[in-house]
Amino acid sequence: MTHSSPQSPLDPSVYRFIVAIDIGSEQCSFCVFRPDKSLLVKATEMANASAGFAQLHERLSRLGGSPEQVLVGMEATSRYGENLFQFLVQRGYHLCLLHPAQTHWFAKRRGLRAKTDRLDAQTIGHVLLSGEARVGYVPNDLITSYRELVRLHGQLSEDLTRHKNEIHALLQVAVLTRYPSAQAIRAAGVETLTQLLRRFAPRNYGRETAERLVYLAQHSVSSPMALEARQLSLQILCQQLTQIQSHLAQLDEELEKLRVRDPESQLLQAIPEFGPQTVAVLRAELGDVARFHRTDQAVAYAGLDIAIKESGKWQGQAKLSKRGSGLLRQMLYLAAVRSVRFEGSAFGIYYRRLVARGMPKGAALVAVMRKMLIVAVHVLKTKEVYDPSKVAAACAG
Repeated sequence: MTHSSPQSPLDPSVYRFIVAIDIGSEQCSFCVFRPDKSLLVKATEMANASAGFAQLHERLSRLGGSPEQVLVGMEATSRYGENLFQFLVQRGYHLCLLHPAQTHWFAKRRGLRAKTDRLDAQTIGHVLLSGEARVGYVPNDLITSYRELVRLHGQLSEDLTRHKNEIHALLQVAVLTRYPSAQAIRAAGVETLTQLLRRFAPRNYGRETAERLVYLAQHSVSSPMALEARQLSLQILCQQLTQIQSHLAQLDEELEKLRVRDPESQLLQAIPEFGPQTVAVLRAELGDVARFHRTDQAVAYAGLDIAIKESGKWQGQAKLSKRGSGLLRQMLYLAAVRSVRFEGSAFGIYYRRLVARGMPKGAALVAVMRKMLIVAVHVLKTKEVYDPSKVAAACAG
């Protein structure tokens, strides 16, 4: 498989056959074109499994020619197409991984309204034949590992927050059902409440919470409904909370192993505002930064570029495009907020200088996010040691 530059559109004329595949979770649809855009094999279904892969390879072999003369295009569909992608790479086919936005806008431009697997395969083929297709980024094993771990970590962290909120609500019900008034809670006392809390959620609540409840009892309300059911719900949620915390600890341990053997992560960890999770997300979501030939490409990739919509006399408000990884923007935002509060932070100094010049605080925070991204990409590309003086100097004068 050749590794074409993402900046250079593919030339379909150098291949003997153009194969377009629409990926589904269980079924795929493929069709074959000649470089002159004539359809050689109509859209055909195949299983997204080893038997289907063998069927595709056998069908392409019967066309004549070697795999090196065949260009295969498919959309980037996370895990659904990974096995087929690797199967074809190992057999010598030239692969072009397309961003779904490419095929979406191509179909929209052609005025296509219907959407089926067979039509999607043909649309992918027309994108490849248009000469406008650009090879998408395919992460290596290290970056794929980072992505797998940090994205699951993000999902579990959201679940953790949700379960904590549910436990908090149910715990209020459990306590207030037994002691539905300020007088009752005061009469029960801290020791009795502590025992009750430890019975319901021994790993999450105890004496400190009991003392707080006594203090806040006068502001409480209660309901006697579904006592036993809510008690069971609380116990189950606490068990799930404990399990999620255990899984997050496992993910943190595995991420630490990746960071230890990853020289690029060591470079990012030298930036004080970047914690371990921020470093992991940057490595996962940015991948190989060598493919960003200009700074604005990295900024756009992270969705931190400005999108402007206007038509005739109507002018829309300039907003962030917010394309790409929301997780990357979230971690940059949290890092930017930390830098503002972090005494001596070069990014914090940069923020305060922008605000002093009249920039709104929200816009200044986004500017810090961009600056952090640019610094991270620069450090990864040049392998230079982070120099905080250059960050503050960017807004000096």
